[in-house]
Amino acid sequence: MATTQTHSAARAMMAPSVILLFIWMIVPLGMTIYFSVLNYNLLMPGAHDFVGFLNYQYFLTDPAFFAAIVNTLLLVGGVLLISVIGGILMALLLDQPIFGQGIVRILVISPFFIMPTVAALVWKNMLMNPVNGLFAWGFRLLGLQPVDFLATMPLTSIILIVAWQWLPFATLILLTALQSLDEEQKEAAEMDGAGPIAKFIYIILPHMARAITVVVLIETIFLLSVFAEILVTTNGGPGTDSTNLTYLVYTQALLQFDVGGASAGGIVAVVLANIVALVLIRLIGKNLEA
Repeated sequence: MATTQTHSAARAMMAPSVILLFIWMIVPLGMTIYFSVLNYNLLMPGAHDFVGFLNYQYFLTDPAFFAAIVNTLLLVGGVLLISVIGGILMALLLDQPIFGQGIVRILVISPFFIMPTVAALVWKNMLMNPVNGLFAWGFRLLGLQPVDFLATMPLTSIILIVAWQWLPFATLILLTALQSLDEEQKEAAEMDGAGPIAKFIYIILPHMARAITVVVLIETIFLLSVFAEILVTTNGGPGTDSTNLTYLVYTQALLQFDVGGASAGGIVAVVLANIVALVLIRLIGKNLEA
């Protein structure tokens, strides 16, 4: 009897969270699926014809879709490469006893707390501006012609901006893992004649493997939905050179007013993101069991 009452009380306490989750996630998802099978364009408010999977066919066969998929993969891969490698190097540096270590760590981590829109504006107007930007000043100082990064290398520029934001996160996670390494292992390796490179390859890197997989999983999930940096800097251009899947859905919905097509694109993006997340979770599970 007591067990039944305990279960009932537990269900009652969980009910508000379940209801909020249902309202916050399931209802919008259901509405998106519903709109994805309609010919729903805001320029034709009276026409809501059922078209089945025609919106999905249109979205998946759109040449911009394949460009957006490639750009999304390049964006995620580029940011992960920079943030993981840079995070390892920064973690190794911050783990050393240096003057003002606490202040240095706070300064290194601080970019992660800057809003994406603000970070993109800073990079666009203060760093990458071909006339008044810091990079242009540096090029002129060296006697070189300034480069308009956002026009000539739009996707690379966005990768740099996003990587700058996520590098502190990777550094923080990897530094925490590095500090949990037993000093006796490193001392024993040094006594056996292991140099810095051998000690890093055979002791430090295997110890950080789990933290690296966690960084890859968390960053990948968020990087698949990068949007603000693209909107503020390049607007997906020139052409579709910097358009990712999220921005393509945005242009379909709010620039072309095609709610049906954008909803189909949103469902496709959700499915692809879940496939990637499931693959990464399985990889992490295997890593944790190892």
